[in-house]
Amino acid sequence: MRNRSGTVLLTVCFWLGACVGLGGCALVKLKEESATFYSSTVLAGYVTGAQAWDGPVVVAAGTMQGGRIDIVHYTVLHEAGGYELIVPKGEYTLFAFGDANGNLTLDAGEPVGHYRSAPVRASGSGSLVSLDVVLSDTPQSAIPPGTSVAARLPANTHSTQVGALMALDDPLFSAQAGQRGYWAPVDFFREVGGNIYFLEAYDPHKTPVLFVHGAAGSPQDWRYFIAHLDRSRYQPWIFYYPSGSALDSMSYLLYWKLSNLQRRYHYDKLYLTAHSMGGLVVRSFLADYGDQFPAATLFVTLSTPWGGDALADQGIAYSPAVVPSWRDVRAGGRFVQTLFRKPLPRELDYYLMFGHGGRYSLLRPASNDGVITLASQLRADAQSEARRVFGYDAGHVGILSSPEVFAQYAALLKAADQRGSDAPAAGKGKLRVRFSARSDATPASAPVLVLQAVDSTRERIVVPVGARDSGRELGPFPPGAYQVSLMARGFKTTPAAVQANIGPGFVPELAFALAPQGTLSGYIGADVSATDNPAGSLRADRRDIVIESIVLASASERREIRPNGDTSDRTLDAYQAGQDHVYKTFFSFVGLQEGAYDLTIKVAGHAPYRRTYHVVPGQTGYLTAIDLGAPE
Repeated sequence: MRNRSGTVLLTVCFWLGACVGLGGCALVKLKEESATFYSSTVLAGYVTGAQAWDGPVVVAAGTMQGGRIDIVHYTVLHEAGGYELIVPKGEYTLFAFGDANGNLTLDAGEPVGHYRSAPVRASGSGSLVSLDVVLSDTPQSAIPPGTSVAARLPANTHSTQVGALMALDDPLFSAQAGQRGYWAPVDFFREVGGNIYFLEAYDPHKTPVLFVHGAAGSPQDWRYFIAHLDRSRYQPWIFYYPSGSALDSMSYLLYWKLSNLQRRYHYDKLYLTAHSMGGLVVRSFLADYGDQFPAATLFVTLSTPWGGDALADQGIAYSPAVVPSWRDVRAGGRFVQTLFRKPLPRELDYYLMFGHGGRYSLLRPASNDGVITLASQLRADAQSEARRVFGYDAGHVGILSSPEVFAQYAALLKAADQRGSDAPAAGKGKLRVRFSARSDATPASAPVLVLQAVDSTRERIVVPVGARDSGRELGPFPPGAYQVSLMARGFKTTPAAVQANIGPGFVPELAFALAPQGTLSGYIGADVSATDNPAGSLRADRRDIVIESIVLASASERREIRPNGDTSDRTLDAYQAGQDHVYKTFFSFVGLQEGAYDLTIKVAGHAPYRRTYHVVPGQTGYLTAIDLGAPE
């Protein structure tokens, strides 16, 4: 048994590489990293400003110690927008400030804001989202001038906000840095983050091509593709992430980043290209969130282990330390087994490229590309949804620098361009929407524009918008009559909806006003283990319970909602109509006054859940997943 375990461990180390830069396999460090990853929470939200602020922004989470804030993690954004932080279990003060001089310190005159539903309670797993912060020129006693985020932490100054400009030769993009993201994903996320980087300023006349690397990879893996890409037609974007992290977490991170880019630039076309394990990340994203990104029309994968890798199963069984992403790449694991449970979006064209340039070895007795077997690359589920399958006599890494492979890839880009030009774009139209918040209060929750076709022949269109979009033309949208509404959590929109006819030759102009209102919403979370709800992932809702009633009561009012058997999700419609609502295990109360509210949830077979929450109009009031506890 000893010899077998030793052989398997060597096999795993061979499969994963030589642990370059970490001093051998560094199993002790890897074990610590894995433990930290499964006991941390990612905090995410959006930073906006009551006044225009175009400079850098620092976002941080810390604990109050003797009247000062002890910083646990911080990040820098090159402009206001989305952020992500990672923290262990605990309670935190979350804040942001404009950093005009880049000294990582709040100076007099710089705007500042903090998450007012403090403290932020991190459970030590999953994610907390919608932790939105508004910057204000008004000083805030909770975050005094002189507060510094780098006093006891390494100074990080590169931006983790989407669209940050970076040179491909930057050391941050090196192979060694990518390997560190594999073997030390938590350290990597703290110091580097996970982001979509631009190699050039955004150009609305060029099609974005998003490149996603694989395990232990980095942006420089795509050097050949980027060098030969027609830069007069395409602009390369790179999703750079800690590839040792759980793939569910990275799939959600990709969704979050692309959503923020969509809000910032309103791109109407996007091509996705992924290598190896990156294909698993992208397909998971497309299956879960692809319907929200109609701009994504092309998906190409190279050497992706669609059927997983049996060596990862052995690594889980025998290695004394486990990289979190091993659990997802293993052939018998939940991620691989359920990866194709949802189809790709109907309007998306998918192409599969595989390599067979590997040779027989004791580690890979089956046909392979040197790393991944053909059986895994050519999983039947993946082939069946591909428009075409292309095979090459290339190795797992060599496929990224093959002239033959790139020539075919360029042809696929050209064909996608042609299909886009053949679409009836001439019949589409645009829309101009003006919106404002009453009392000069900028909504902490970034709004979304919702277009529902009157004749119900089309899917609902949801467009993230930002303050800079007020008064701008948005679109193009398919022609027709729509009910158009604007939604921002924590705010009531007036009017609730306006009908608009969209088509060529005219631009309807609509106006909405946003007024703060109290809201409280949440859902009952599924019973999961730490490995099923790792840092950065979204916890699933519970399916095996029957909710009897949900009651929200304050000193002056009492509200009760019960499931009504709806088979379709009307949550958005109910919110826009100002109605309390429950769907499955998700619930939402709207139009609340400021104050303390007692929430009571009765579920058959369980003790009632009771807790008091403080509601503040204009704040999101979005709860984390609720734990019911053991059945009675």
